[in-house]
Amino acid sequence: MKTTRVRYGMLALVFVNVVINYLDRSNISVAGPALSKDLNLSSVDLGYIFSAFGWTYALLQIPGGLVADRFGPRVLYAFCLATWSLSTVFQGFARGFASLFALRLATGAFEAPSYPINNRIVTSWFPDNERASAIALYVSGQFIGLAFLTPILVTIQHYAGWQGLFITTGLVGLVWAIVWYALYRDPLDHKTVSDAELAHIEAGGGHFRGQTAKTDGTSIWQWVNLKQVFSRRTLWGVYIGQFSVNAMLWFFLTWFPTYLVKYRGLDFIKSGYLASVPFLAACAGLLLSGFVSDRLVQQGRSVGAARKTPIIIGMLLSVSIVGANYTDDTALIIFFMSLAFFGSGMALISWVFVSLLSPRHLIGLTGGVFNFMGNLASIIVPIVIGYLAKDGDFKPALVFIAVLGFIGACSYSFLVGKVERGTVTPASDTAALLSERE
Repeated sequence: MKTTRVRYGMLALVFVNVVINYLDRSNISVAGPALSKDLNLSSVDLGYIFSAFGWTYALLQIPGGLVADRFGPRVLYAFCLATWSLSTVFQGFARGFASLFALRLATGAFEAPSYPINNRIVTSWFPDNERASAIALYVSGQFIGLAFLTPILVTIQHYAGWQGLFITTGLVGLVWAIVWYALYRDPLDHKTVSDAELAHIEAGGGHFRGQTAKTDGTSIWQWVNLKQVFSRRTLWGVYIGQFSVNAMLWFFLTWFPTYLVKYRGLDFIKSGYLASVPFLAACAGLLLSGFVSDRLVQQGRSVGAARKTPIIIGMLLSVSIVGANYTDDTALIIFFMSLAFFGSGMALISWVFVSLLSPRHLIGLTGGVFNFMGNLASIIVPIVIGYLAKDGDFKPALVFIAVLGFIGACSYSFLVGKVERGTVTPASDTAALLSERE
């Protein structure tokens, strides 16, 4: 049978979603120095503003995962894109701490289902031995987008102010919501995907049966399912590890430009270009980790070793961020930041463990819990850094981030045991697949 490669087109759409997702998370970091001046915000106030997104984003991850299991990605993602983009536009009209804080809460709430949806899409469209690469490619959107667009965001703010920055990034998301709805389809609903491609996906462990909006998701809303995803030591290992990975990520998404401008005395425009370098390094680490991990699986290495080794090495590399405390040379500061973020990027293939370890009927819920645990860092880390840096010394903040990175390496080394799915659901055979397609 002639095969197609429609799955890569769907992955490209998810990639753009992630770029826009992170534009609307991180635009606040570019606006931070100007916001603190225009709205008279202290470092502690700014820490709370930076963390506001994470309050609702993290707390709604479990409901977001349940919603991702219940509704189709096409409609749900379009709704999320439109609503979080509207919240971003309105941030351009904020007049003080309270209104800006509330709008950041709204942005986090509407983005909450996004990564559980991403994971569901990749689990539906890709076999097991291609999944780490697929995850690495779509997650790289957050780094590629920020690396190349941060200078553009800085330029927009320079000419249009922080108000124009929020309005512009929000409008981009509104337009893309329409494009997404027009182009995305689930595997069994896509008109151009071949039976050979669907058979390849399913034979390799892709799970797309029942992945449509018509699925009866009422059975998911049960306490016994929450118990399943909270009771396993292996899952707790990846939950703690994800918190550590996200601690580094949220430092760069929030405080990094302010660190360069306020605590290292760099020019605002120059900081925009320098800030893009660690994001490129993180992208390189992520792509290297994803492709190496999949290559090891294809060569017959154990799944546990192939998936965990790059993550552990990456988390250990992230500890190097403390090196920036021991130099005043701008080039060395950016080097240590880039090396640490390269390591953190290597660890971001961790979403593959959701597909590997979760019960098949609870992939969305497990992804929600996983992302909830990880994104507690988006609440805690910006606030803690604000307090640690309130006296003008940023060194304790970098030590704090490095310690969390080391904890993440230990979690994957000692808590994550044998990699196996919690509840095995027999896969349907290829004949049944072709029958359903006919």
